[in-house]
Amino acid sequence: MATKTAAQQRTEARRAYDAYIQECPTRQLLDRISDKWVSLLLNALADGPRRYGELSRTIAGVSQKMLTQSLRTMERDGLVTRTVTPAVPVRVDYELTDLGRSLLPIMQAIKSWAETRIEDVLAARERYDNTPRD
Repeated sequence: MATKTAAQQRTEARRAYDAYIQECPTRQLLDRISDKWVSLLLNALADGPRRYGELSRTIAGVSQKMLTQSLRTMERDGLVTRTVTPAVPVRVDYELTDLGRSLLPIMQAIKSWAETRIEDVLAARERYDNTPRD
């Protein structure tokens, strides 16, 4: 077994979770939390547990497939919990975990920024689209 120098060990430790490195697992997490449905679901669950149907009605345009897939991946990542209550029909509630709640202030800030700055972005797009390119 080859030993590593202290400098090599420090380099490896720095690279362990460096999102700029292609193989870094944090890239998968960044990809997940930057997904529009995940972002909207986190915000929709901010006020407490919600049923699947409530989430579907709240988030306009999400298909059943994408809603289900997004909730499952969020559950797998530890961002939400799924609670099944035996009843007729069965009741399923989704709720943010502590980990999900820790992400909420960031996602709420991004949502708020997008809602307040969309006019600036649309104006910038229009200027760009109307500027002749070489």
